[in-house]
Amino acid sequence: MNDKKGMLTAYPRPDFARKEWISLNGQWDFAFDDEDKGLGEGWSGGTPLDRKIQVPYAYQSALSGIGLDEDHPVVWYERKEDLSADFLEGKVLLHFGAVDFETRLWINGIYVGIHEGGNTAFRFEVSSYLRAGENRITLRVEDRNDASQPRGKQSWRNEPFGCWYTAVTGIWQSVWMEKTGSTWLDRVYITPDIDRKCARMELEFGSFEEGLSLDVDLSFAGEAYKSLRFAPLARHAALTVDMDTQDELDSRYLWHPEQPGLFDAVLTLKRGDEVIDRVETYFGMRKISCREGMVLINNVPCFQKLILDQGYWEESLLTPPDDEALKRDIEQAMAMGFNGARKHQKMEDPRFYYWADKLGFLVWGEMPSNYTFNRRGTEITMKEWGDFVRSRYNHPSIVTWVPVNESWGVWNVAADRRKQDFCNALYSQTKSIDSTRLVSGNDGWEQAQTDICAIHDYVARGEEFQRKIKDRDKYLRTLSDWRFLFAEGYEYKGQPVMLTEYGGIAFDDGQEGWGYQDKVKDEEGFLERFRSMAEAIAGAGWFSGFCYTQLTDVFQEVNGLLHMDRSYKIAPEKIRDILAPLRGW
Repeated sequence: MNDKKGMLTAYPRPDFARKEWISLNGQWDFAFDDEDKGLGEGWSGGTPLDRKIQVPYAYQSALSGIGLDEDHPVVWYERKEDLSADFLEGKVLLHFGAVDFETRLWINGIYVGIHEGGNTAFRFEVSSYLRAGENRITLRVEDRNDASQPRGKQSWRNEPFGCWYTAVTGIWQSVWMEKTGSTWLDRVYITPDIDRKCARMELEFGSFEEGLSLDVDLSFAGEAYKSLRFAPLARHAALTVDMDTQDELDSRYLWHPEQPGLFDAVLTLKRGDEVIDRVETYFGMRKISCREGMVLINNVPCFQKLILDQGYWEESLLTPPDDEALKRDIEQAMAMGFNGARKHQKMEDPRFYYWADKLGFLVWGEMPSNYTFNRRGTEITMKEWGDFVRSRYNHPSIVTWVPVNESWGVWNVAADRRKQDFCNALYSQTKSIDSTRLVSGNDGWEQAQTDICAIHDYVARGEEFQRKIKDRDKYLRTLSDWRFLFAEGYEYKGQPVMLTEYGGIAFDDGQEGWGYQDKVKDEEGFLERFRSMAEAIAGAGWFSGFCYTQLTDVFQEVNGLLHMDRSYKIAPEKIRDILAPLRGW
């Protein structure tokens, strides 16, 4: 039920899909409210807004149709949408992929609610506010240059600087409505257990009534696998699905980067014979663990060859320019020989994780940092981080969570016990929500509780790096690049070791911008330096993987393997030939 035209038209959340939905991407009315007078003047009641904007692109981006890199802390959106009486039968959910930062919603002039946080999805059940025919949806969004807000790579100084870029305000991920019955499936968490050959499903319903049943139909590669019926007894329920077969659960049914097998699941909620909600989802039978300083996938060591990916596009900023952009980024990274990405300082569009699942691409999910340590910042961070981990729980491609990067927002965590406690609280929060994955507690240095010893070291050449790591024990108890690897009171305890940022090589081609260390003059110089570091990491024999900085140039930071328009700087096969033989042990 999606007849809207636009650059982002695919179903926004393919891991939890309903058939009856309406895309609200496209043209909306829009206005800046620099004097913050809209509330007092009743703009929510239908006051005409003086601009047009293409949703879900932020006004700072070219694809929004506005393209003004200016600071406007309060903005308004409005859209009229015709709805049929049939669509309004049952319940209607209004979804927002992400809106930066504080969102207030009115429908037909009636206040619906508020959401705070610029990175995670939220939704309202809006049935009682809607009517057959024309409906008016109005948003007020406030996004100030407040360093206590989780911002990731968005500048808070009204201009780009260092490794921080153009800020994004307002709607920057898809908006859509979907129809359900009188109650609905709100969430499902699927936890695979390959050792016991089962999968646990935890279910949450939007409301609950007696006498409901849930049909679970599983298929694999298009062929029926298993079906069962379950009678939930409360709003929160759980069941365990036996995934064993007559031939036993073997490697064909496991998810692995080299063979990303996925089970499709159709969940049908019924009242008697009446279907009241139907959701299509999927999951992978996959296990992440550690042993002898190695990261294992399905009980087998996996050497991770990751690329740092910041997810910015020149014409659309944090929003992918079209439905295929995220898939193309993964395919280009894989063409260069990388088997995964650390999605740096960004909670990416859900379709990125979908394509990573489908293509067999490992992902590290990371919290966008705030940059001021105060109570407001810690509260928002913990809420958004918890929402993010829950929302991406079912994606087999995600193998590691990164709640903090390089002590950003927790300056002086090396010695400040309160900030160490906060980092440890994020670690424990993550584990309480998701005990199946690894957590890199403070990626880069000054680590406290962590499952991975994650090191950032932008040493220029492999020979110099080999000298630094010759005494392994000394290296792991002292400095990475220019800070101690562990915070005071903490030490290395045998975790897998990964070089999770290094490289950042830029070309001396007259282009303005910066990279790490000296720029190289030509392709030959680049490949020699790239090879020397890759071989030093693998030759050490005790790294469990690496993450090279970075996939693309990002504005003033010109150290990508691709230009910002995604054209290659180096033929991909030349990078792949260097990476292919690397194993690490």
